[in-house]
Amino acid sequence: MGWVMMSERDLKRMSVLKEVETGRLRATDAAAFLDLSRRQLHRLLTRFRAGGASGLAHKARGRNPNNMIDPARRSEILALVRAQYADFGPSFSAEKLAELHGIAISRETLRKWMIADGLWASRKYRRQLHQPRLRREALGELIQIDGSEHRWFEDRRDPCTLLVFIDDATGNLMQMRFVTSETTFSYFEALKGYMKEHGLPVAFYSDKHSVFRVTRADARSGHGMTQFGRALNELNIEILCANSSQAKGRVERANRTLQDRLVKELRLAGISDMAAGNEFLPGFMEAFNARFARVPHRPDNLHRAFNIEPDRLRRILCRRDERFVSQQLSLSYEKKRIILAPNDLSLAAAGKYIDLYEYPDGSVEVVMNGVSLAYTMFDKEQRVTHAAITENKRLGEILTIIKAQQEKDPLRIRRVGKQRTRYELTGRPRGRKKTILDKRAERRVAEATAARPPAE
Repeated sequence: MGWVMMSERDLKRMSVLKEVETGRLRATDAAAFLDLSRRQLHRLLTRFRAGGASGLAHKARGRNPNNMIDPARRSEILALVRAQYADFGPSFSAEKLAELHGIAISRETLRKWMIADGLWASRKYRRQLHQPRLRREALGELIQIDGSEHRWFEDRRDPCTLLVFIDDATGNLMQMRFVTSETTFSYFEALKGYMKEHGLPVAFYSDKHSVFRVTRADARSGHGMTQFGRALNELNIEILCANSSQAKGRVERANRTLQDRLVKELRLAGISDMAAGNEFLPGFMEAFNARFARVPHRPDNLHRAFNIEPDRLRRILCRRDERFVSQQLSLSYEKKRIILAPNDLSLAAAGKYIDLYEYPDGSVEVVMNGVSLAYTMFDKEQRVTHAAITENKRLGEILTIIKAQQEKDPLRIRRVGKQRTRYELTGRPRGRKKTILDKRAERRVAEATAARPPAE
């Protein structure tokens, strides 16, 4: 006797039918236990007496279904998919087969065929695997930086951003700061606090945010670097950008942990604003590092001494740009008109480029050859420009500014430029403008007409 393949349902039925055969269980109770009618139970009992365990197996087991597609037809469809739709998904392939070739086939059937023939892999198996990167060997060699927008104070305050600086070798939280959004000035403030506490690291490791990396290859200004990159270049600190979020997983995982632990710590401390939160962070970082930090492979500290003068540091950690001075000693900056005070230095700046320094407090310094120039600024209407391009990470801050402006300034209807949809008579004859040659030809024709003798 050969092997008999049985399912769990068949095994359950066989054990119950044996009890019925031996008389230890009534047919009515057995039918109720198997959730069958009494008539169906007697049919199964007859098949069990005649064929034993194999009699309980479904009669269609091992047979091809009646609606099975012919193997030759299957090969033909897969050959067509392989030739023309190799990079298509099953759903899109099924649509195009029906639309362009008149082949009606279920997308799920096509999906099974494509998976069996290696033409398609589910999302689970298409997932890219990122090999883990070993930690750096010493403290201060590589610092991962990132900003995490979250409801750090839950419903007690609007969402804000937490800037996180974490050492790659040890996992130490080196610097954290609550800010409204990820901006150049917010990173300048965090960088200043980091350098004062730890010194200058070898390099920073960030994502491709526009604060760290020029997003347009054809940008005409900046000399290929952002304001933050220019400041790090002057500080002799390198900036590296990760190609994916997994590459800087150290800070990404830290953000996920902070979004759980730090939120609860702030709730227990009763903190509901960024100022109090920034005062709370040093103690939190000390406790966090004591619990989660690791010992580096090398005991060296690669941070360099921070000995930059305050005035020089102020001119490094700012927004710097160049502007052309007109002959009227005026220049434009951020929709503002700046008029230089006339003196020997400003007069020498006419027709030349000078440097502008914008500081975190909003003040602007005009500098030529290292000397500040006096000026007067005429502030135009300061509103968020209509249809302005806004980065996703600054959207919350921009919307807050817009709401404040809408509450402060009344609605003003602006005049729209004239829309011409048809030709309007101007009183001038159509045609091109007469050239010198046209006028000369007309003059010669007039002279010839005048010289012609009158007709008798």
